[in-house]
Amino acid sequence: MALPLPRAPGYVQMLKEGARHFAGLEEAVLRNIEACGEFARTLRSAYGPRGLNKMVINHIEKIFVTSDAATIINQLEVQHPAAKMMVMASQMQEQEVGDGTNFVVLLIGALLEEAAELIRMGLKPIEVVEGYELARNKILNKYLPTQVVSEVKDLSSELVLKALRTSIMSKQYGNEDFLAQLVLEACRSVLVDGQSFNVDNVRVCKILGSGIEKSEVVHGMVFKRNVEGTVTKVENAKVVVLTCPVDIATTETKGTVLLKTADELINFSRGEESLLEQQIKAFADAGVKVVVSGGKFGDMALHFCNKYNLMAVRLQSKFDVRRVAKSVGATVVPRIEVPKSEELGFCDRVYIDEIGDTPVVIFKQDTRQSKISTIVVRGSTDNVMDDVERAVDDGINTFKGLTKNGKLVAGAGAIEMELARRVASFGETLPGMEQYAVQKFAEVLESLPTAIADNAGIRIQDVITQLRAAHAAGDRFAAIDISTDTPKVMNAVENNVLDLYLIKEWGIKYATNTACTILQVDQIICAKAAGGPKPREGGDWDQD
Repeated sequence: MALPLPRAPGYVQMLKEGARHFAGLEEAVLRNIEACGEFARTLRSAYGPRGLNKMVINHIEKIFVTSDAATIINQLEVQHPAAKMMVMASQMQEQEVGDGTNFVVLLIGALLEEAAELIRMGLKPIEVVEGYELARNKILNKYLPTQVVSEVKDLSSELVLKALRTSIMSKQYGNEDFLAQLVLEACRSVLVDGQSFNVDNVRVCKILGSGIEKSEVVHGMVFKRNVEGTVTKVENAKVVVLTCPVDIATTETKGTVLLKTADELINFSRGEESLLEQQIKAFADAGVKVVVSGGKFGDMALHFCNKYNLMAVRLQSKFDVRRVAKSVGATVVPRIEVPKSEELGFCDRVYIDEIGDTPVVIFKQDTRQSKISTIVVRGSTDNVMDDVERAVDDGINTFKGLTKNGKLVAGAGAIEMELARRVASFGETLPGMEQYAVQKFAEVLESLPTAIADNAGIRIQDVITQLRAAHAAGDRFAAIDISTDTPKVMNAVENNVLDLYLIKEWGIKYATNTACTILQVDQIICAKAAGGPKPREGGDWDQD
């Protein structure tokens, strides 16, 4: 019997039919760099306070109009493996710091594009990697720590407001002062001494109508819904929080009952009614004024709630039930029973209000500290409010970053230009081939202020020349002034443009590591995609 002949010469003959294989500089390294560069160029125009918006329509046809890189990246279904590594790096930056995702993506893209130029000149990828790692270590260990402008040691200081303002400015340029005040008030109200700050304790409730300047902070919780019964306002209320429905209990087994007279029918249902009345009366006797439930309220239960003047609030989400319990200091009870005093929460005011045209239930603490605060965001469209929410989220994460590490550096491109100058000087002292990669790292850092100026409509060459001259003269706080169309340099510290030290530290670390990992790939081997059932036909099919 004849042996089967190999299908194709080389590497592919060892793999299953349908597998793909790419090797070498042209096929693997430069193709990866090209894909990553394209991805970075997509987000480059969204960088900085004057960044342009992207319109992303996801697989369920929801429209996102935003310049927030984290949102754009999450909604794009990136398939290329190298570009996916950029996505992972930006997601890690989002989890670690909560801001600076676009900073990471642009840095990776620029590092790889400069590396491609060096590789075409004749350097090996490993030499480029060594140079990049040298520059990164020098920045993180020596140069960046010396660039700290000030440090927040007291979270009630004015420095906190300046840091929040810069963070919010990148998403909501023009509204940064107002929104920074809101975020600061909301964050300080839930901050407990000796405990770490939890971003989940500051909620956002978006209510359509009016304008951004009508947004406000509520010390407590706000829900876009109505109450179940007739009681609409209570003060100094004890609150019981249940996860079960407030209704007549159903039997576990099905049974058939033969009723012969009207009296038997009346007596049959009277026992269940009296039991439910006793349970709700027990709440009233314990001093409870508000019953919050994660389940439904039955008609009979509502009747007795109204009879004993109890406010009935139903919440659809189990997470909201837990948050209300945390806000009022209650323990979540899984069944209807006589509540113990330690299981009850307390709220100064629970009432229905109407914001715009939307009825809301507000749990508000006037005299005591609320463990949760809510920022009520107003806006003319859902897209506007979504973008404000993203800006608020960045502000809250910046506040959390300040509780971990209060160091601040000069923003608006000042820190990048200063680091670029120092890295370029360091590169000139190196004897080997890695000096070229170190010099390119300095050019990459300069590309970030260039992107800010380009998106602001400022002539790039003029402003970068001015910046280089200012930093060479020793002005390490010289930054781009985007408030005018003419190329102009300002002092970032005097103009209160300060960035978190953590954003730059983690951003440079993640970007360099990712770029070096991509450069060290010399072969791409793609197995044949697994066959499976065809996706379901129909417009209601959700890919997730």
